[in-house]
Amino acid sequence: MPSASQPRTDRPRWLLRKPGDDAAARLFCFPYSGCGASMYHHWPRRIGPVEICLIQLPGRENRIREPHYGSYPDLADLLADALPPYLDRPFAFFGHCGGALPGVELTLRLAERRLPTPQRLFVSSQVAPHQGPYGRFLRLTDDELTTELETLVLAMGGRPHPSLLELSLALLRDDIEANKRYHVAAPVRLPAALTIIGWTRDTEIPMDLMRGWRDWSHQVDFTLLDGQHYEFLDAPPALLAVIERGMGTGPDATADAAARPGS
Repeated sequence: MPSASQPRTDRPRWLLRKPGDDAAARLFCFPYSGCGASMYHHWPRRIGPVEICLIQLPGRENRIREPHYGSYPDLADLLADALPPYLDRPFAFFGHCGGALPGVELTLRLAERRLPTPQRLFVSSQVAPHQGPYGRFLRLTDDELTTELETLVLAMGGRPHPSLLELSLALLRDDIEANKRYHVAAPVRLPAALTIIGWTRDTEIPMDLMRGWRDWSHQVDFTLLDGQHYEFLDAPPALLAVIERGMGTGPDATADAAARPGS
């Protein structure tokens, strides 16, 4: 690790693109298991005044030669070193399925270090950490995971080439192992509000399995959107509206926040 007198050179690589200076707020998006930050290529650069900042994890895409981060606590330590220069305005985290859990651990790490913490976590299709690890993917064979990767690549608008699938399988296995090892014995109160997002046709993580999040924050909103497990990839307007309202930047944010049930 460089000393305080040495310039850091690793900060930009943790983000697919460097954040601008003119955004009112930032949303940091974690990639789905087995994927890199470019999986969000259908998402806009901004949701209203909120800039979308795509977190790029090691071992994938432009960081493919770097070793895997290992565990969510280890990843949180690395991100807590790298991201503070970009936490100078209101911000939030978004993650889907296994991609939601690093944001939880990072929030705890930022609080431990007395650094700025997110105003909200947007958690899509994931059970609360004290009720996990959970998910069909955790038990699949390599052949079955390869089939799932083919489905995911097609959902992202790509073509599943054998060589790409082989590389993605190794990465997915490492990400799944990180998920398997992550379990919190009891709920921890996060210093942030939570928006828990379920999908009507999601057979992987139905909304009923996500109710455990109500013990993780002073404010927990549950939202059920129409769609399947990978629906978030296309940035559906309903999801973007939930994010905009949750960050307090939507036209009806104040009225909507007062009307929604909490925990």
